[in-house]
Amino acid sequence: MEYPIIDTHAHYDDEQFDKDREKLLTILPEVGIELVVNVGASIESSKTTIALTKKYPHVYGAVGVHPSNTEELNEENFQWLSQAARQEKIVAVGEIGLDYYYDEPDRQIQKKWFERQIELAENMGLPIIIHSREAARDTYEIMKANHCENIGGVVHCFSYSVEMAKLFLDMGFYLGLGGVVTFKNAKTVKEVASYVPLDRIVLETDCPYLSPVPYRGKRNSSMNLPYVIETIAQIKEITEEEVRRATNENARKLYRLT
Repeated sequence: MEYPIIDTHAHYDDEQFDKDREKLLTILPEVGIELVVNVGASIESSKTTIALTKKYPHVYGAVGVHPSNTEELNEENFQWLSQAARQEKIVAVGEIGLDYYYDEPDRQIQKKWFERQIELAENMGLPIIIHSREAARDTYEIMKANHCENIGGVVHCFSYSVEMAKLFLDMGFYLGLGGVVTFKNAKTVKEVASYVPLDRIVLETDCPYLSPVPYRGKRNSSMNLPYVIETIAQIKEITEEEVRRATNENARKLYRLT
């Protein structure tokens, strides 16, 4: 019997799952996916995430507003978010952070709501799920200034250098690895996978996005995580079972599910 898998970052509320969401989520425990954490990226997706946690015993959730959606935040809906974070199966605040890939929203808006959501997590005693794209230094500086080493969490879909990985690891954060680690051209991510200690890695899909090889470009789901496990095991020259066991334990520690 293989050790069960925890998908620490999924978006099953996405419209790409509208046709078969119930069928897919129902079958996951039967195919070795023990738990899934569905992650909010907006007020609306945080609401649908809460609904999924109530419907499926093996689905937990995170509530938060993605940096690209921070223009929707105001004091009123931030108040709603604060209440949502108290829900029984909400295990983190996220995904939150900075995204400089596009020029919008304004970087000051992103930074403001990143800090406010960090503060919310601290008040609730919850870890944070960090989204950071082309904003490594600013993300780190804000986390450092807000003493995120006391909050804990994960830098999801980690795509920065080994040097940046060291800084986040030194803060006590986990690094999320998913389908990208299987891509032939993902040299930096493979280097990070080699560098990061096994007890700081968590598995994630970011589904429906970022399917691993051989399904790159197709809709992703938690059922594709064995391909990620296989690649990490090869990079680290350990068994797949060791990866399964360690990442399951890490996910439980990250989200305080032990």
